[in-house]
Amino acid sequence: MHKVLALDLDGTVLNSEHRISNELRATIQALKPYVHVVLVTGRHHTAAKPYYAELELTSPIICCNGTYVYDYANQAVIEHNAIGKAQARDFIQIAEGNDLKLVMYVQDAMLYSRSQPVAYMDRLLRWAETVQIELRPDIRQVDSFIEELDNTDNIWKFVIEGTAVSHFDQLDFIRNHFSGERSWIDRIDYASQGNTKGIALARYVTQLGYSADDVVAIGDNDNDISMLMYAGLGVAMFNASAAVKQAAQLTTVASNDDARVLADLLKNLFPAK
Repeated sequence: MHKVLALDLDGTVLNSEHRISNELRATIQALKPYVHVVLVTGRHHTAAKPYYAELELTSPIICCNGTYVYDYANQAVIEHNAIGKAQARDFIQIAEGNDLKLVMYVQDAMLYSRSQPVAYMDRLLRWAETVQIELRPDIRQVDSFIEELDNTDNIWKFVIEGTAVSHFDQLDFIRNHFSGERSWIDRIDYASQGNTKGIALARYVTQLGYSADDVVAIGDNDNDISMLMYAGLGVAMFNASAAVKQAAQLTTVASNDDARVLADLLKNLFPAK
């Protein structure tokens, strides 16, 4: 019987309105006494926290495409492979030189430019303002990313957006120092070289004393491919891209907007004891 359930958030547990259905929430909560449930997300831990609290989880969470593991109970980073500040400085200068919009995920906040705002961050900020204060993520517009480097302990991830992302991704400096995963047609997420969801999940599962065969991993986006290929059973959502479905062993029969399908699948994969 599978012992670990690794779940992506956006496009998987969350529907297109960024909500968790009552049925899916209840199903995941019912698994907790006998299944180790871990969220594996591209999100910053502060942006995942409202959903973590809603699911009433107690396990750590793998964030920013495998960059770090965060323990909410102790409000601490357990382990990480953050971007070095010298490399971050060069990254920022090259991105801005290519007229790319930029988002920087730092220790406890997500930062984006006041002069070149990013639409999806504007939407994320509006969502954050609806979250109760104690769970609300810190999302801020800044005047200078370079200046912000001196005010943080860690840089978790960059997101770039614009027409030149493909050119940027082929630059030797970028390919030699960063792991990039496309999250939209004109958007790429960059973490430190070697960080992927699959690598982080494998390390996490080994520390639990389990193996890949014990794991069910479910996701929808390209950044989920590594963990679907690692898991004993990789499941792609119906709304996933063709590449994600090809990497999985199973595809759901409906999208993330039909939560009943995922809830029923989880009940079948993890029958109650």
